Amino acid sequence: MVGKAEHAIGDVMVSRAAIMQNMNFKILREFPSPDLEKAWRDYLARLEFPSHYESPEYFVEPLWPGKPRFAILALENEEVIGVLTGLHVDRNVMCGLPARPQISVDPAGDTAAILETLLQGLLAEASSAELVSVYTWAYLKLPPFAARGFRCQQVQGNVVLDLTLGSDALFKQFAKDRRRNIRYAEKNGVEIFEVTNAQDIADSYAVYSAWRETERKTVRGQRVSFEVFEKAARLTGNRLRLLARVDGKPVAINSFRFFPGGLFESSANSSLDEFMHLKPNDLLQWRGIEWACAHGLRRHSLGGSHQFLLRFGGTVIPILRYRLDQTFLRRHDLRDTVEGVGKKIVDKLPPAVGKNIRKLAGK
Repeated sequence: MVGKAEHAIGDVMVSRAAIMQNMNFKILREFPSPDLEKAWRDYLARLEFPSHYESPEYFVEPLWPGKPRFAILALENEEVIGVLTGLHVDRNVMCGLPARPQISVDPAGDTAAILETLLQGLLAEASSAELVSVYTWAYLKLPPFAARGFRCQQVQGNVVLDLTLGSDALFKQFAKDRRRNIRYAEKNGVEIFEVTNAQDIADSYAVYSAWRETERKTVRGQRVSFEVFEKAARLTGNRLRLLARVDGKPVAINSFRFFPGGLFESSANSSLDEFMHLKPNDLLQWRGIEWACAHGLRRHSLGGSHQFLLRFGGTVIPILRYRLDQTFLRRHDLRDTVEGVGKKIVDKLPPAVGKNIRKLAGK
């Protein structure tokens, strides 16, 4: 029995080695040539729900000015069978975010071999980086990355809706208060418009700018310039931006990105504090879901799993971070370990004491 098992394992290894002989990777830093673009799009058509940031349009995004972007394509006999996209941010290489994986493989291919090919491309691209982070849906684990020293951590999950059920069925799955809030917004004069012209864009940016100055929460991330904001708003082939008005006044916006026939993703939301009681954000998300269902999108990732999003129903799908620390003595991993130990100690303290310590630490 042992001999047969060993032979079986050996056969698998030989078979995979033979497969990988026909595989290679290509690193892109700009929009692909026509032939490669076609091969890339043919690959996306084979996925169940491809995403925008795994498509050639990744290279025409106006976001991240000054941050070099790249795409790694796994190829087998000139056919694209896997994709990983990312950014260089200072000395970090980031392939996705905690709420946004940017990796996929051909469902009909050898997953392990494809992942190994993508890994080799990433290591070549990130050879001088201190930190290399790859985010993936939990159903696509990355064993070759772990074997190379990437540490795996579950960071959070996203609420994901199955849009193929249709908008009516999805509405019935919402929490009772979510349905009530949507009807309340409609009854109290909140109107939703698709951003289509220069005035809509200007009004949307005014809401965004006011939201960044709110005292209700700390807004993280760099401010987006109007020029970048406008360019993103005009990408109607992969973007949807909805604007909420009350008596003609712009009060909230919600941005979505998508790949036709694939994944619909909540991207960003901004709203004016003084109109929150009218529930414009509930209605914005609902109108986005209706639009996505009507346009043949298959899944909707709401971009997180906090309480507001959980009340839209759906399923929380975990996301994993694989991170490689290439610094001397792996100081980033060491810092995380120390912080983890400290958190466990603080969690055991009386709540008031722990709260004061977190406040002092800026947590």
